[in-house]
Amino acid sequence: MGKRDGEDKRKRGNARKHGGHSDQFPVSVSSLHFPSAAQSISRTLSSLRRSALSISNRLRSIESDAAFVAEVAEHYGLPLVANERCGSWYISPDIKAGSAYFKSTDGHTGQWDFSFRRLNLQILPLARQHGGCIIVDSTRRGKLMPDALSKTVPIWCAVMNRALFPSDAAYHAVQLPPNYLGASEESQIELRIDGFVKSLKDLKLDLDDLRQQLGKPIRVAWANRSYFYPTDLHKGPDYNLFVLCSASKRVHGAEISEGGYIQGAGDDSEGWAQGLTPPVFWAHKATLLKTPEEDLPELVEELVKEHRGQDTAEQATLVAPTRNLYISQTNASINDSGLYDLVIDCNARPAASEGDPKRLYLGCRSSKLGSRDLRQELEKVRAFVSSQLATDPSRSLLVTCETGKDLSAGALLAIICLFYNDDGSFTTSPARRSIDKQFIRQRLAWIVSSKHDVNPSRPTLQSVNAFLMERPDY
Repeated sequence: MGKRDGEDKRKRGNARKHGGHSDQFPVSVSSLHFPSAAQSISRTLSSLRRSALSISNRLRSIESDAAFVAEVAEHYGLPLVANERCGSWYISPDIKAGSAYFKSTDGHTGQWDFSFRRLNLQILPLARQHGGCIIVDSTRRGKLMPDALSKTVPIWCAVMNRALFPSDAAYHAVQLPPNYLGASEESQIELRIDGFVKSLKDLKLDLDDLRQQLGKPIRVAWANRSYFYPTDLHKGPDYNLFVLCSASKRVHGAEISEGGYIQGAGDDSEGWAQGLTPPVFWAHKATLLKTPEEDLPELVEELVKEHRGQDTAEQATLVAPTRNLYISQTNASINDSGLYDLVIDCNARPAASEGDPKRLYLGCRSSKLGSRDLRQELEKVRAFVSSQLATDPSRSLLVTCETGKDLSAGALLAIICLFYNDDGSFTTSPARRSIDKQFIRQRLAWIVSSKHDVNPSRPTLQSVNAFLMERPDY
């Protein structure tokens, strides 16, 4: 036996001795390994999916969906209203008539709700003027329409019809899309409407005024890539037509199977847009669509900076029925304009207002941390308002925060509950001594009816409730 044959025999013997196989000579299929094959396939699929979901594909998909939305507007002859945040991607600003804020979560199965933080009353006069409106939204792949359009808006329409037009029973049923929900879900939704109507009435809004703003009951229609329903329904003399338009084509398979088309391309833009917003997109659509993918991030950054410099300061909003309380996003040109006698800034550092008795800066952080901070600062707000307005209740007071929608609304809500009567007049000795959740909800309705994009977070409202109701464990 030669030397090489002996070495091979020793290797095979050692392999058997240790219960294994020789590294050089696999003896079964199971011992064959291709460690890179599965990883390579996974990486390839991930790469294809990222490519399919590229910014370029998203913008082209949005352009396609926007063309469909424009066709719907022409078909019905009604103004376009974006259901924010995603709806604005599909409407050119020159034909956008307004914004709505209907949450899909209020239409989720078993969670059907009528939002008292987003009353959407701004739609009423627009609908009266034009005989209705088209509410635009979209949803991601697999669904024909978002829950906001299939359930949330129909619930809202039914509540409005029953509350404002109690004698027009023909419009009281919940109008739902055809053959879309199960009979059980439709029945359960219907059973909740009267409770929502009662809660709306409990807000003590001027229903006669709202009825005048809307003028006629609401009929609902749907427009999507699969159907227009009812097919022959248009504006009419007896009703306002609300068309619920789902902009995107329904996609059943994966994104890579659609040739670059992405259903609901405008959804969750924080995750893909790199700072791009609908106004910037529409202002530079042609340039963005012809720019190679690899150059888009740099271009987007440049365009966003350019538009940020062009942004005009948001005007402050008067909160009715008060005659001196205003709310806005924090902006130096507003705070320092001299238009308002008193200013409370929820986020600015307290040191910046030291020595100025007409300014109160709370130093709250952002998001949930800021809501927690606000709870600790509301006593300062109470003392400031009491000392400044008691001597001259006609002084104007501006309350701001970084968004103009959350902490400022919370601080303002506390002020209104503590110091304002039902007619919106300032008082240091309100007739109502006890404050409960229903009273707070009524006062919150003043704010959301005046500034329609206000959306105080649940932690902010919990902080305000805890302060007002003197229950720290709430």
